Amino acid sequence: MKKTTILSLDGGGIRGIVTCIILRYIEEQLQYHDNPNAKLGDYFDLVSGSSTGALIACTILCPDENRKAKHSIQKGLELYAEKGGSIFQVSFWEKLINPFGLLNEKISQETLEKNLNDFFGNLELKELIKPCLITSYDIENRRAKLFNSCKATISTDNFYVKDICRATSAAPTYFSPVQIKSMYGQIFSLIDGGMFANNPALCAYAEARKTPFAEILKNHQKANYPTVNDMLIISIGTGIESRSYSFKKLEKSGKIGWVNPIIDILMSANAETVDYQLSQMFQTLGQRNQKNYYRLNPSLKNASPAMDNVRRANIENLIQAGLSYIDNNRQVLNQIVQKLIKNKI
Repeated sequence: MKKTTILSLDGGGIRGIVTCIILRYIEEQLQYHDNPNAKLGDYFDLVSGSSTGALIACTILCPDENRKAKHSIQKGLELYAEKGGSIFQVSFWEKLINPFGLLNEKISQETLEKNLNDFFGNLELKELIKPCLITSYDIENRRAKLFNSCKATISTDNFYVKDICRATSAAPTYFSPVQIKSMYGQIFSLIDGGMFANNPALCAYAEARKTPFAEILKNHQKANYPTVNDMLIISIGTGIESRSYSFKKLEKSGKIGWVNPIIDILMSANAETVDYQLSQMFQTLGQRNQKNYYRLNPSLKNASPAMDNVRRANIENLIQAGLSYIDNNRQVLNQIVQKLIKNKI
C-alpha cells in the first residue's frame, strides 16, 4: 500500500508568498527527479488550507481538460507578487478616516472578489481534481463550516470556488464577513477559517480518516479510511511569528488595544498547538512511520509579520525568507520529494 499524501497550508495573508517559495522548490525537484511536467496537484491525495493557504490549495487543484493539475505553483507565486498589492492596498484617504480598521473593515473586498472571479471563474468545488478541505466559520450558526470537494459531489454542499476562497479569507478587521450561496441556494454567513484552524493540518487528518481514497482515486494502492499509520502529512506555515507584546502596554489597554494582538495570538497559538498534537500522534508509531509528519515553518527573517504589508521591499523579504529556509533545509525537502514520488499513483 502507498501512503495517503496530505498537504496542509496555513493562513497568513501576503505571507503566503513564503509557502509558495517552499512549494516551488518541491515542485521543481519533482520535475527534475520524476516528470518534467510534474505539478503538485498530481502528487497529493488531499489538500487542506485556511485563508491564504486555501487560495493556494484551490490553485494547485484546478483541473485541466484531462482532469490533471492545471497550474504549477509558480502561478500562485505570480498572483501574490502581481495582485497582492492591489488586494491588500489601503488608500491614504481610507487610512485617514479609518485608522487601524476600528470604524469598519480595514480593506475593501471588491478587489479581492474581482481577482478571485478573474482567476477561478465559475469553477465549482466538486470539480477540483483531488479531495480538499477548506475552512471557514459560520457566524450565524456558530460552528465551523468546512468545504469538502468529496462531499460536494454527493450532496447539496457544492459552491463556486471563488466564493469559498472569499469566505475563508474574511479575516476580521481585514476583510468584512461574507454571505455566500451554495449551488442549491442555501446561504451561509462566514468569516476566516483561521479563527479556529489557522493551521488546518489536524482538520485534514480528521477528514482523511473518513475518506475512502481507494474508491475516490480509483486505485487500490491507497487505503480507504486511512489511519495515521497510512499517512504522509506535509504542513506548511507562513512564517514563525516572534513579535512579543509588552505586559505594561497590554495590562490596561482595554478592548481596542487588544484587537490586533488577540487575532495574532489566536492564529499563531492555534498553529503551534496543532503541530504539537500531530507530532505526539506520530511519535506513537513505529520508527519509520514517525518520520512521515513534516512541519515546515520558516523564520520570517527581515520580513514583516503583518498579513497586509505589500510594500515591494517586504515582498522581496518574504521571498528571501523562503529561499533561506530552503538553503538550510534542503535535505528534509529532498526527502519529502522522494516520498511524494514513491507514493504517487
